[in-house]
Amino acid sequence: MELFLQILLIVSSVLLIIAVLLHRGRGGGLSSLFGGGMQSSLSGSSVAEKNLDRITLGIGAVWVIAIVGLGLLVKL
Repeated sequence: MELFLQILLIVSSVLLIIAVLLHRGRGGGLSSLFGGGMQSSLSGSSVAEKNLDRITLGIGAVWVIAIVGLGLLVKL
């Protein structure tokens, strides 16, 4: 179980870093490289940005669960 949580933590950490870097910041970010900067100025945020927000929150939740699970296993 501990090995599974360690692998889950590593994978979710890498995915979380990638997801955060893909977000559009003030300067356009890395998401503009993949067409994220081509949105209309009339729309507040694109559907892709909203989906990226949801994905980032989901990966963050998995990361927190892996951290808490490993903490509980190490404590025992």
